[in-house]
Amino acid sequence: MRKLPPVLAVLALAAAACSSNSASDTPAADGSASATAAAAKPLAGVAIEIAAKWTGDEQASFEKVLRAFEEKTGAKVTYASTGEDTGAYLGPRIQGGNPPDVAILPQPGLVQQYADQNALKPLSSEVLAQIDQNYTPYWKELGSASGQVYGVLVKAAHKSLIWYRQGAFDDAGAQEAASWDDLIGKTAQTLADSGTAPFALCAASGWTLTDLFENVYLSSAGPENYDKLAKHEIPWTDPSVTTALEKIAQIFGKKDFMLGGSSGALQTDFPTCVTQVYGQKKAAMVIEADFVAASVGQSGAKVGEEAKIMPFPKAGDTEPVVLGGDVGVVMKDSKGAQALLEFLASKEGGEVWAKEPGYLSPNRNVSPDNYPTELTKKLAQTIISAGEAVRYDMSDLAPSAFGGTDGKGEWKHLQDFLRDPKDIKGIQEKLEADAAKAYTK
Repeated sequence: MRKLPPVLAVLALAAAACSSNSASDTPAADGSASATAAAAKPLAGVAIEIAAKWTGDEQASFEKVLRAFEEKTGAKVTYASTGEDTGAYLGPRIQGGNPPDVAILPQPGLVQQYADQNALKPLSSEVLAQIDQNYTPYWKELGSASGQVYGVLVKAAHKSLIWYRQGAFDDAGAQEAASWDDLIGKTAQTLADSGTAPFALCAASGWTLTDLFENVYLSSAGPENYDKLAKHEIPWTDPSVTTALEKIAQIFGKKDFMLGGSSGALQTDFPTCVTQVYGQKKAAMVIEADFVAASVGQSGAKVGEEAKIMPFPKAGDTEPVVLGGDVGVVMKDSKGAQALLEFLASKEGGEVWAKEPGYLSPNRNVSPDNYPTELTKKLAQTIISAGEAVRYDMSDLAPSAFGGTDGKGEWKHLQDFLRDPKDIKGIQEKLEADAAKAYTK
């Protein structure tokens, strides 16, 4: 909705003035015009502060979304960057009684943490209506704590991808893989036989190994078991975990499948592995998320030409689509805060954001046609097509001591598994021991 154009505003005031010559009638006319303007801009004069981790291009893209909200509502929105450590930024502000109106949290686990501190406000019925209309029930549950909905996923990272170098595939005569068995028995083996290492693994960054596990596990064990393992309702010694690790061992157990073997992989961090594929041209594939695109460009390759993607191949009955992403929450119970989150959860807000680079929407009603590149159109369609089977990054759902700490828990044990992929039982027992400790704290 827009303000009255100047000409119409003048006519409205003139008509009101002509209706009476008394000075006492003039305020009524002014009040009528003000009421009309207020209706057109329901949040005129309302100040809202929103905090998120984004800087640079990501911040610039998000601020365009905020400008669209301002134009629609008349509110004035101020953006504050938390930096990478969102907790370190929000903690003192919460303790000081001065949190931002809205915060974007980098992982859902923080929703529960802040809800336990009574730092979050339940979402309004208007926001909930947008969630019910635009998201699957899984995402509503993900933003909930103790049966109350506090958060909505507003930005996604697509983690079910394998990036490959077209030149390496052409030279070897390799093809995209339609299944895990094809990936191992055909694509990777063909590349290895040609003398090119199939995979550059970024195993020094332990989170990349959790991403690999999550894709294989979601596909082979299914969404229901994925949810149970994420909540530690089944142990890491469960046979479903054994099956997933056996499949991963088909890569870890073949030195010629990994650039530099297991030792080289464990000394390579992210994004160095991307450079090894596209800059140094020493390997053919990288298993990682859509954000690899930034490192591809820095390596001198072009997405869609030399750098291409294939969906993570099915290792079971489920087509895996694992997302990371950012969750919006309300920290001040104000009309402006709720309205902003309602806009970010809406189809309208998602479509504004989708036109900017570096964004994917978890909103199923944001058409892929809104995205600026063929890559993002393709990724958006896979999210929509996966429907109820889409899941959030499991390690980010776990207590950080188990799922998100360098040298501990899942990161460490999957690195140890890469060193010795024959010891599946031993790795499962260590994973379970650390998970049991972390989930009971």
